[in-house]
Amino acid sequence: MKLILSRKGFDSTAGGTASPIFPDGRMVSLPIPDNRSTIRYGDIHCQGEPLGSLVTQLTRGKIHADHRAHLDPDLMETSLARLPGWRPLFGQAGAAQSHLRNQGVGAGDVFLFFGLFRPVRRREDGWAWVPNAPSRHVIWGWMQIAEVLPLDGGAPKGYAWAQYHPHFQWESGANNVVYVASPTLTLHGEDAGLPGAGTFKRFCPRLQLTSPAARGTTPWLLPDWFYPVPGRTPLSYHGKAERWERQGGTTRLDVVKRGQEFVLHIDDYPEAIPWLRNLGQWDYKNLVKRKGRLERLK
Repeated sequence: MKLILSRKGFDSTAGGTASPIFPDGRMVSLPIPDNRSTIRYGDIHCQGEPLGSLVTQLTRGKIHADHRAHLDPDLMETSLARLPGWRPLFGQAGAAQSHLRNQGVGAGDVFLFFGLFRPVRRREDGWAWVPNAPSRHVIWGWMQIAEVLPLDGGAPKGYAWAQYHPHFQWESGANNVVYVASPTLTLHGEDAGLPGAGTFKRFCPRLQLTSPAARGTTPWLLPDWFYPVPGRTPLSYHGKAERWERQGGTTRLDVVKRGQEFVLHIDDYPEAIPWLRNLGQWDYKNLVKRKGRLERLK
């Protein structure tokens, strides 16, 4: 089994800013712009927020409701109008997909999606960034893989409900793949009590990757067990020993500036299983509201 830390959502280059954390703790990951997509920001709702007006306010009009959005990963049924049979999806292509393939990523493996987040506040003219509040890398969603769909031969039959997705819209090409979510999250054969995909509704310190003491975003503070002792394969792209440091029961990691997908082989890190379970425990109240949708996916 593998755990994939996957960087997704707005950042300084794609979108030009961070995604918001609201005063009540709610988080919304803003999908990056994509002129090829058929989805507009004005079509998307998340956490009760219409993304068209939100993205217009936070980018000061550089991106607005009519701009097209790369809604990927697409994890929540309520984000868009759906056709029957919809399931959460995540697409990847190019060098990032080559890395996932070379790492043997497939059914049963778990993506944890993280991105750049920053607090916002309400003003008379709408939402705005809290002055001097730093941006941080935060885990905002998850997805366990049930199916891997190569799209290099065109869209497979039986997936009419998925044709809206950006990776289905692209012309057929090598290395274009879509991952379909499992109905429930299963960790080493045990039901973790969560859907196979979803978003963490509110910010919680355990979801923050960036070290609280860091000035930038890339020094991460991780649990002690992340440290790659001899016999454990390091998190992919992080094989250099100088990137890792143990600090009083935690592990500091100097994260690479580039790269979308970082793969951890859980067979080498069994401590990852209880850690994954605990990530979602605080969000169980929101899970109750999703039980009806979860049952329809089974």
